[in-house]
Amino acid sequence: AYEIKECDWSSDVCSSDLDWYVELTKPVLQGADGAAKDETRATTAFVLDAIARVLHPFMSFLTEELWDAFAARAGTPNASLLALAPWPALEGLGDATSEAEIGWIVDLVSEVRSVRNEMNVPGGAQIALVLVNAPADVQARLKAWDETIRRLARLSSIGFAVAAPGSSAQFIVRGVVAALPLEGVIDLSAERSRLTKEIGKEQAEVKKIDAKLGNPDFVRRAPEEVVEENRERRDEALAKIEKMQAALGRLG
Repeated sequence: AYEIKECDWSSDVCSSDLDWYVELTKPVLQGADGAAKDETRATTAFVLDAIARVLHPFMSFLTEELWDAFAARAGTPNASLLALAPWPALEGLGDATSEAEIGWIVDLVSEVRSVRNEMNVPGGAQIALVLVNAPADVQARLKAWDETIRRLARLSSIGFAVAAPGSSAQFIVRGVVAALPLEGVIDLSAERSRLTKEIGKEQAEVKKIDAKLGNPDFVRRAPEEVVEENRERRDEALAKIEKMQAALGRLG
């Protein structure tokens, strides 16, 4: 089942397609009335109707109640019970171009959120995003989605340049270089020191676990779940080290 929830700005928790759909519709639904808003409402209604049909075999009473509520709100009573309604017809609804465009937007917002989190950028801080040597189609895409991207990634502006600004955290989104200028937003020297210290701490943890796992007596005598727990802790520490080294590299 899908779970509709708010995205946590301190980390990237929007994981399912439905989560992202809800987030992407908010700027449109909260904006001025118009064709885009009407289309979004109609699409949302279609999606909710399809979800009710798909979930009905597993959540019969709840989905039947919701389906009736949807119809009553729309002013168009259902002709039959949901149990007798046909399965959603989705043939011909795929659009590879739109999927690629939305996928790029999702990747960009996810990367910005991840970098903000890694760099300890304050949650309420509005920062700039600069795309380096972005091709014309990417620039057009960003201009079309400017308001949505700025809102979801908490950006003050989106711009373009031939080179990344100084003191910026850089990352790549589907082959396009993006940069977040952090001068004045965070203490760059203190952030480098913090990351270096945390990397050393995790490396010491890995070394300690390696000593355990490299001891035949420990592996032979310890319960299997204890050995596995140590392996998992080692993997987690290595993943943290990789992320922090990437963050340190972004600071230059």
